[in-house]
Amino acid sequence: MPPVARLGTGIPLVARSREMTRLRAALDEAARGKAGAVLLAGDAGVGKTRLVEELAAAADALVLTGRCLDVGETGLPYLPFTEVLGQVREAGLLDVEARPALGRLLPELSLPASQDSGLSGLPSHLVGRRPEQDVGQLQLFDAVHGLLGELAESRPVLLVLEDLHWADASTRYLLSFLLSRLRAQRLLIVSSYRSDDLHRSHPLRPLLTELVRLPAVQRLDLTPFSAIDARSFVAALSDDLPDDLVLEVAERSDGNPFFAEELIAVATCGSGIPWTLAEVLLARIERLSPPAQHVVRVASVGGRSVRHDLLRHVADMDDAALDAALREAVQHHVLVVNGTEIFTFRHALLREAVYGDLLPGERVRLHAAYASRIADQSDRGSAAALAHHSLESHDLARALRASVDAAQEAQAAGAPAEALRHLEQALKVWQAVPAADRPAGVTELLLLRRASWVAGTAGQPERAIAFARSGTALVDAEAPEEAAEMWRRFAQALQVIDGTEAEKFVAIEEAWKLVRDRPASPSRAWVLAVWAALLRQDREYAEARERAQDAVRDGRESGADAAVADALATLGLLDEAAADVASARAHLEEAVAFATEVDAVNTELRARYFLGLHHYDLGELADAARVFDEGMARAKETGLSWSSYGLELRILQVLTRYYVGEWEGAAVAAEPPGLRVSSTVSARLAASGTHVLVSRGEFEQAERLIGELRADWHRDLQIALITGGTGAELALWRGQPELAVDRVADAIAWSRREGGDWALAGIRLAALGVAGYAEIAARARRRRDKEGEEAAVAAGRDLADYARTTAEMGSPRTGSLGPEGRAWLARVAAEEGRLRGSSDADLWRVAVDEFDFGSVFEQAVCRWRLAEALLSAERRDDAVAELRLADEVADRLGAAPLRDAVHLVARRARVALHAETARTQVDPFTPRERSVLALVALGRTNREVGEELFISEKTVSVHLTRIMAKLGASRRAEAVAIAFDRGLLDQA
Repeated sequence: MPPVARLGTGIPLVARSREMTRLRAALDEAARGKAGAVLLAGDAGVGKTRLVEELAAAADALVLTGRCLDVGETGLPYLPFTEVLGQVREAGLLDVEARPALGRLLPELSLPASQDSGLSGLPSHLVGRRPEQDVGQLQLFDAVHGLLGELAESRPVLLVLEDLHWADASTRYLLSFLLSRLRAQRLLIVSSYRSDDLHRSHPLRPLLTELVRLPAVQRLDLTPFSAIDARSFVAALSDDLPDDLVLEVAERSDGNPFFAEELIAVATCGSGIPWTLAEVLLARIERLSPPAQHVVRVASVGGRSVRHDLLRHVADMDDAALDAALREAVQHHVLVVNGTEIFTFRHALLREAVYGDLLPGERVRLHAAYASRIADQSDRGSAAALAHHSLESHDLARALRASVDAAQEAQAAGAPAEALRHLEQALKVWQAVPAADRPAGVTELLLLRRASWVAGTAGQPERAIAFARSGTALVDAEAPEEAAEMWRRFAQALQVIDGTEAEKFVAIEEAWKLVRDRPASPSRAWVLAVWAALLRQDREYAEARERAQDAVRDGRESGADAAVADALATLGLLDEAAADVASARAHLEEAVAFATEVDAVNTELRARYFLGLHHYDLGELADAARVFDEGMARAKETGLSWSSYGLELRILQVLTRYYVGEWEGAAVAAEPPGLRVSSTVSARLAASGTHVLVSRGEFEQAERLIGELRADWHRDLQIALITGGTGAELALWRGQPELAVDRVADAIAWSRREGGDWALAGIRLAALGVAGYAEIAARARRRRDKEGEEAAVAAGRDLADYARTTAEMGSPRTGSLGPEGRAWLARVAAEEGRLRGSSDADLWRVAVDEFDFGSVFEQAVCRWRLAEALLSAERRDDAVAELRLADEVADRLGAAPLRDAVHLVARRARVALHAETARTQVDPFTPRERSVLALVALGRTNREVGEELFISEKTVSVHLTRIMAKLGASRRAEAVAIAFDRGLLDQA
């Protein structure tokens, strides 16, 4: 018989040693600083809760537990995280002032004021085809992520989330956010769910498919007991059952521990054993007294957990009778006490069985009684609970009002998906409710506009368009501002989807027609601001400028501050396209300052992003790095590190830090998430980090990540352009030029197919491709393969021509190539000179000078090539100077491949890179040994050295043996090269 472990509840844990070993191993890894997650799947009653309770009981960690409830049982989104936060607070580990967004999860706290949290008004738009995002939700996600990371700094954290199959959409999004950002925190997240509840259209199914792809996530299936294990479980649970009854219970339970436990309870009462689980559970209920049965039925309508005051009201019993009934239900293991005021069904299956046994009329009456009681309450979540019970009791008027209130509450709590659910419910019953019974100040048009916005921020752009389109059919020209807002929202919704260019311009023009002859107003200002942004994207620059200037004027006059900041940013981009550098910078800096002042955070981050890009395009890398660093600091301060523009700022922060030589900061900001990435932006972030990996010589990790990111090229062209280039560089450093040119060709073909702004990246790719063909041509020459050499030279020249053609296109955003583009074009010309084997020092000098705008590493690479060309031209002193400069950069950055390449050139040319250092070192050689080595370095034979030093040839050989031993060399030529490399010999 297998060993039996007992939980604190007294229920045995049988045949789960394999699962417990995996869970404990995952917790041990988390304790060592490798965060992880386990998705625990199993049928209802199979023992998921008992398994995690066993893990928690033995864990040397801070254990936090939250439970999801059926969507109709609670009005609170993020319920499991709300429970977790309550536990953190009880432990005295919560500082809400440090992370105010966490107040959204604490029902007892008032919600923080947030812009546009009600049904009226709309947050500022995001320019380009970027997903719309809810600021409150992003701030909440960032706060939870930061809190868990902070808690894990002092001790390991075990976060248990149960019954994920009932999780609301916002909880699922938050879980996905956390799991995709598991890195080095001492954190293990265990989430359980019923696998038998996941029907084909269950919303958890696609999420699980994504989550199991994450490197830190593993799935653990908890299967029913085998026949032997089932018998062991039943025997361990009840020692006094006869063997034949043990066998019957084990067989009837189908390996389900909870079913077996309930069958044992029935068997010990002497009753016949029922055939179904529902019959077994109801048999337990039938053993209660009538008052206790009544209370249990009332509780089942309230949900898995119900408050004492609600039970008292709905059950219509005095305190003494209610307490007696509750005590009986607890003693018979139907209910358990959770705190002082909450009663919870011992198992969700118990509640489901009781609720399913209610008569239809009985359900309606009880739901109505709950609604009547909840209507008098104003707790957080009461509106959603009221909407649920009102719908179930067919009170549509009250359900409509409660749904509107619940949507507003969910939006303020940073839960757009739940807000959308409530708005959809309100729209469903709108026509069925008489106009007199509808909530005051709310129109169907307002509901549609808000539904469109929250659908967009909940990641459902197609639904956002559908709601907005429906709204445009209901607009009333007698209310022009409201009608214009609806058309403007329609244009914004269309903006996120490709192929809607014509329709979105029709929409924004319809909005303008409605307010064109109206006085200045926020609606008019926003229509103009959005129109200006759309026109700029379509390169209608003159009209875009006119609209943006009008938006600034109207916005200032009507107090639409966020619209002013948005239009100022657009003006900055228009100035940049017109090459008006001073005006562009002034407008962008004004947009940042104004948006910061009026707390328009999305617009502020957008303006900071484009201001940094402005400096970047001008080659002002130090200023660009400063702006991106300030932008990231602001994103963290406002809890928007993971917003669209927060992540865009971070990606450019990685790239600029790499270019200016702050590689450690670049690597930290990139945070490569392993071999799998969870989103387009995280894939781009990982791609940007491959620059440092390749240039540092971390080839194995770089190869794996670049290979993994190849599957993500379809997500964003920038992923292809970045990793196509770094993949080619990696192949070149590894001496695989054929692979390098293949990767360049792949990336260029992809960019041509996808289109977009890729001029600069195209030139960089071409430069690396020409370098690859130069290496292939050199190999062919060494093999005296004339045909192969000519083919490589021709292909290289074709790539160089492609680079020059691409350079003529310039950047679609700025209209010019910029310093970086000119630098890479200079390198193309220099690499082209290597195709025939005679590198041109003058061309490499131009490349070195062009990269002098601040791209430290790329300039050092060009210095290495320049030194080779100078040595070929017998300009040794100039070559030594360039090699030393390149070597200094390689050492400072930790650029191992470049350092090795520079040292190889130095050894071949017998150049001492560290001659100055040698004078301060202890000389390992005797005077005679130094004399011998110096002559050997000049190419003298042993006999010639002996004649010059007046010693025998044998004595010279002895000295050379000692010299080689001191240097760790096996040959005389190697000893000379090592001595030069270490600065132990002056250059000849």
